[in-house]
Amino acid sequence: MKRIILFLTILSIIIIIWSMNTISIETETNEARSTEVKKMVEREHKSVVKVGVKHPIGSIIDEYIKEEPLLEGSLAGISIRSSDTGELYYEHFGNTRFRPASNMKLLTGVAALSVLGQDYTFSTEILTDGNVVNNQLKGDLFIQGKGDPTLLREDFTNFARKIKQSGIERIDGNIIADDSWYDDVRLSRDITWDDEHWYYAAQISALTASPNDDYDAGSIIVTVTPQEVGKKPTVTVSPNTDYVQVINTARTVSKNQEEDLTFNRKHGTNIITIEGDIPVGSPGVKEWMAVWEPTKYALSLFTQALEEEGVSWTKNTKVGITSNEAKLLLKHDSMPLSELMVPYMKLSNNGHAEVFIKELGRNVHGKGSWEEGIEVLENVISEYGIDTDKFVIRDGSGLSHINMLVPNELSKLLYEIQDETWFSVYEKSLPVAGIPDRLIGGTLRYRMAGQSVQAKTGTISGVVTLSGYIDTNSGERLIFSIMLNNLLDEVDGIGVIDHILEIVEKNG
Repeated sequence: MKRIILFLTILSIIIIIWSMNTISIETETNEARSTEVKKMVEREHKSVVKVGVKHPIGSIIDEYIKEEPLLEGSLAGISIRSSDTGELYYEHFGNTRFRPASNMKLLTGVAALSVLGQDYTFSTEILTDGNVVNNQLKGDLFIQGKGDPTLLREDFTNFARKIKQSGIERIDGNIIADDSWYDDVRLSRDITWDDEHWYYAAQISALTASPNDDYDAGSIIVTVTPQEVGKKPTVTVSPNTDYVQVINTARTVSKNQEEDLTFNRKHGTNIITIEGDIPVGSPGVKEWMAVWEPTKYALSLFTQALEEEGVSWTKNTKVGITSNEAKLLLKHDSMPLSELMVPYMKLSNNGHAEVFIKELGRNVHGKGSWEEGIEVLENVISEYGIDTDKFVIRDGSGLSHINMLVPNELSKLLYEIQDETWFSVYEKSLPVAGIPDRLIGGTLRYRMAGQSVQAKTGTISGVVTLSGYIDTNSGERLIFSIMLNNLLDEVDGIGVIDHILEIVEKNG
C-alpha cells in the first residue's frame, strides 16, 4: 500500500513539472508571436509615416484623386520613389495589378538591352546553293531574314544591284524567302479582329519590310488625294508594290462637306478597301495598313527590285528553307540596338517590341516564339529583384488587354537599372516632354512643355499610363509609374496624369 501511495505521489510531481514546462513553452511562443506582430505593425506604421511626413505630395495627390470627376468609377495606380535611394515616397494602389498598355515596352527594352546588348544588330542574308556560269546562276537564290524590322524599299534595291554587279543576270532556279529564324505565328494571341489590319498590330516575321524610316514593319502607307467634285480620289501606295490590291469606291465632294473616309483590309487577303468622302482642298489622308503575310511582302519587293535591275529567273518565287549547302553572297546588318531603341520607345513601335521578344527567345532558347521570349523577359526582370509572379505578360508591346503590371514593381525596376552600362541608351530612348522633334519628344512632344519629364506613354481603350523620371523644382529626381484603368475615355486620362506630375514637380 505504501508503495502504491509513493508511486502516485511521484507521478503527480512529474505531471506538475511537465505542465509547468508546457505553459512556459507556450508563453514563450506567444510572446515571440506577439513581438513579431508588433514589429510588423511598427514597420507598416514607419512606412506610412515616412511617406506622409517627408513628402506633402501624398496628401495633395490623394485630395486631387478624390475630387477629380474624370476618375469616378476608374482605378488609379501610382508609385513615386527617389531615384537616388529607391525609397518609396508615395503610393496609391501601388501593389495592385493594372493594364500597362505600352508601358510594357519598358520591360521589353530592359530585357533586350540586357540580353542582346546595345551593339546587337539584326541581319538579312542573300545566299545560293549554285554556281555562276556565263552570268547565269545555276541553282536557287535565297533571301534569309533574321528579324530586321528596318528593311526599306531601297535596301531590296541594293540587294538586287549587288547581285547584278556580282555577275548574275539570270537565275536558273527558284527565288526563296526564308523566315524560319522565328516561328510562323504572326500575331500575339490577344490581337482583336478590328486591330489586325492596322500598322500597330502588323504581323511579325523574321523577314519583313517597312514603308518609311519610322520602321513600321509589315505595313504600307495608303494616301488618298481629292480630285474634282464627283470623281474618285487618287490613291497611292508606298512603297509602290503590286502585293496589295486597292478597291477605291470613295468620291471627291465639295469643299464645305465633311471628310469621312473608311479604310479596311479584308481578312486573310491584301485587298484594301477605301470608302466614303473626301472634300476638294483637303491636303490628303494617309493611313498605315498592315499587310497579310509580311514574308511574301518582302519577297515581292525583292523580286521587283531584281526585275528593275534586269535580273531574271526561270522557276518560282516562294517561301521555304535555305539549303544546307547554300553559300553566303552578301549580308546586310540593321542599325545597332542602341539606335533602334529611339524609334522603338519614342514612337512606341509595337512591331519592334514583338521582334525583340522573339529574338530573345531565339537568342537564349534557340526558338523565336512569344512563349520562349516572354520566359526570357521574366527571368531577366526577376534578376532585378522584381516579383514577376505578380505580373501577367502576354506580349512585348502592351497591346494585349490581358497584360497586368504592378506600379510599385515597375518604379522599382526603373530604379534598379540605373547602374547598368546601357542605361544611358535606355534613358535617351524615352520621350522627352514638350520637345516638338518626333525623335526627341516622341509621344510626349505635345505634353507638359517646360517640365523635365522623360517617360514612356501607354494608351489602349480605357487605359492611359506613364512611367519614367521627373526632375522636381527642388532639384530632386524622382521615379514614377502612373496607371489609370477603366476610364470611360482614355483621352481624359492624359490630362489627369499631367496634372499629377505637375503636383509632383512643384511639391516633390
